[in-house]
This record gives sequence, C-alpha cells and structure tokens, in this order.
Amino acid sequence: MAEDRMTRRVVTVVMALIAALAFVFSFGNVWSLALRLGVPRPVAPLIAPMVDLSVLGLLVALRHLSLHGVPAAQLRGALRLMHLSGLLTLALNVAEPIITGHYGRAALDAVAPVLLLGWAQVGPQLLRSFRDISSPAPVPAPPVAPLAAAAPAPSSTAVPGPLLEAARRIADNHRAEHGEPIAPAQLRARLGVSMPLAAAAHAQLSA
Repeated sequence: MAEDRMTRRVVTVVMALIAALAFVFSFGNVWSLALRLGVPRPVAPLIAPMVDLSVLGLLVALRHLSLHGVPAAQLRGALRLMHLSGLLTLALNVAEPIITGHYGRAALDAVAPVLLLGWAQVGPQLLRSFRDISSPAPVPAPPVAPLAAAAPAPSSTAVPGPLLEAARRIADNHRAEHGEPIAPAQLRARLGVSMPLAAAAHAQLSA
C-alpha cells in the first residue's frame, strides 16, 4: 500500500512539474509574441496563464477521476481539451522564435509542451493502472443454502477467511485514499457479495 501511494504521488508530481515548466518556458515567449502581434501591454501577460491554468485544472481533474476508476471513455472530452491546451502551448511557445529565425531556441522551447502533451495522454492511463493493481479482484460469494431466507442476522453470518482478508484490504485502501472508514454498501459493491455477507465482514473489521 505504501509503495502504491508513493508511485501515484511520483506520477502526480511529475505531471505537475511538467505543467509548471511548460508555464515557465511559455510565459516570456507568449508575452513577446503578443506584443509583436500588437496585443495591448496590460493584456499580453495574461494570455499564457489562461492556457496554463486550463492545463493545471484539467490535470487535477483527470488525476482525481482516474484514481477513482472513471472509465477512459468518460474522460475523452477532458482529454481532448487537455490536448488542445497542450497544442496551444506548443504553438505559442515556438511562434515567436520561429518568426525571428531562432530555430534552435524554438526546438528548445518545444520540449516542455511536447512532454506535456505526452503526459496528458499517458498520466491518466498510468493512474488507472495503478488503481487496478492495488484493488483486489472481487471474491465470489459462497453458494446460498436453500433456506437462505431464514438465515441468521448479518452479525452471526460466517465470513470465509479469504473473503475477510479481501474485505480488510479494500477497507485499508479506502481509508488510505479517503481518510474515512468504508461503508457496508461500498464494501458490498467492491466485493461483489450479498449485503448480509458484506455487513458481517464489515462488522468483523470494525470489532
């Protein structure tokens, strides 16, 4: 668990640093380009932050949604906007050096935006993969006896050892990620078992 958290944090920090470096590299370039194109001086320094703040907001949102298992298909809109912001950052970075004929500087200034585009695609995929690895697969429920309707209360239901261990890992991961105990209904959804069995496992974990 500690290793999983460390890995997620490293990936998050790298993504944030790439976004920050893209801002640092682009701020002066975009300002010079805006002045060259006749943008008023009070407005010129505001263009780069608009793009980079969009990137920062999208990075935070994509990280949160990816860590909580939101499918990639539901993130396509955010990823498209992230790629568009990265392309704008790239174009604004290299436009002024290209106009002035400084092609070596243009290539250097393109490094951070290109990395930003790459991490925008790879970062959420990595975070989802880390989450899948750290989350145990659901344990199937044991066969239900014919007289299940007359089963004892959840507190006296027998919980198989492997199921209890899986519930403990899920509860520990949930507490580490959210800072609060997992609810019986959440435990049931993660384990894929009946509610009485999940409630019994929850009660044993809370005992």
